[in-house]
Amino acid sequence: MLKRDHYEEDHEDFRASVQQWLERSVKPHTDKHIADKALPREFWLEAGENGFLGLAIPEEYGGAGADDFRFNAVLAEELAKIGAAYPTCVGIHSDITAPYLVRLGTEEQKQRWLPGVASGEILLAIGMTEPSGGSDLAALKTTAVRDGDEWVINGSKTFITNGYSCDLVITAVRTDPEKGAKGITLFAIEATKEGFSRGRKLDKVGMEESDTAELFFENVRVTDAEIIGELNRGFIHMMEELPQERVSCAVANVAQAKQILLETVQYAKDRKAFGQSIGAFQHNKFLLAELVTQIEVAEAYVDKCVAAHARGELTPVEASKAKWWSSQAQSEVLDHCVQIHGGYGFMNEYRVARAWRDARVTKIWAGSNEIMKELIGRDLGF
Repeated sequence: MLKRDHYEEDHEDFRASVQQWLERSVKPHTDKHIADKALPREFWLEAGENGFLGLAIPEEYGGAGADDFRFNAVLAEELAKIGAAYPTCVGIHSDITAPYLVRLGTEEQKQRWLPGVASGEILLAIGMTEPSGGSDLAALKTTAVRDGDEWVINGSKTFITNGYSCDLVITAVRTDPEKGAKGITLFAIEATKEGFSRGRKLDKVGMEESDTAELFFENVRVTDAEIIGELNRGFIHMMEELPQERVSCAVANVAQAKQILLETVQYAKDRKAFGQSIGAFQHNKFLLAELVTQIEVAEAYVDKCVAAHARGELTPVEASKAKWWSSQAQSEVLDHCVQIHGGYGFMNEYRVARAWRDARVTKIWAGSNEIMKELIGRDLGF
């Protein structure tokens, strides 16, 4: 396998510290996380104590001040090896939501929230998707209406990762109904606000460790002090952050599939049929050769995207390519891994079965793969 040369010694030292934490504090509890359909607050507090939640948060607000996305990518890879839900929950908190506060927050907002974000005391979620909207962010219906010095927010969000246990939600709402995409504003809404409520933990096909919920806003009152960024520029702010969200997804997609594929290769060596390892049969040998190559090629492109993003050069189209291709490769590879495991591959006690279920959603979220192809096609001039 070609050397992955975009990671340096500091990144590999960081990887080792992440691996030690996962072995000590996370792996022994994965079954409980699945049963509880959530990561406990102890997970977040210990992750924060180890400095894993505030990598890109400046030191003056309690973070690591590591303005190098490669560290985020290393964390996502190692979490994905444990289970796909882990980089999802942590990524929503650290890589997707926290940057809104770091990049767009006022000094008062940063001092108010970022230290708790870095420590794990304030768990973040982002409220974009609505029951009727899906990938069409410009069509959202949650509204904020001006009432004196306050805004009154009404509406709902769905499929919100960390939604059941979050403390702060960066929420996209419509502040000017006449302006379409140009009438959307982001508000930071604390879960303690009167009128804010959560639905049950949603019963998903996979990603069971991730708490996912509906959020409801009934006459929630906020002020201009809760606006993130500029009034009526929320849609633009969201578009500016999507490349990082999509490359984060791509990193986790490839890392999860690669780990399960390695375990499948070992299974094919250990499992005997008709007097030999099942991996020795030509069909399986050729198939595994194809899958390993497919994952390594996908990883090489995603690595290039990670390096480009760390330099501030990743474009939205390149991020869309990484998100689409990695999720497609992930789904195909894991489907074959299940097949190689035979009947055991359909048993939930086997990691390959859970990984296969977990992976299906990656072709849907962060913008469906059809939306990714639309964006790529537009870039071609169509």
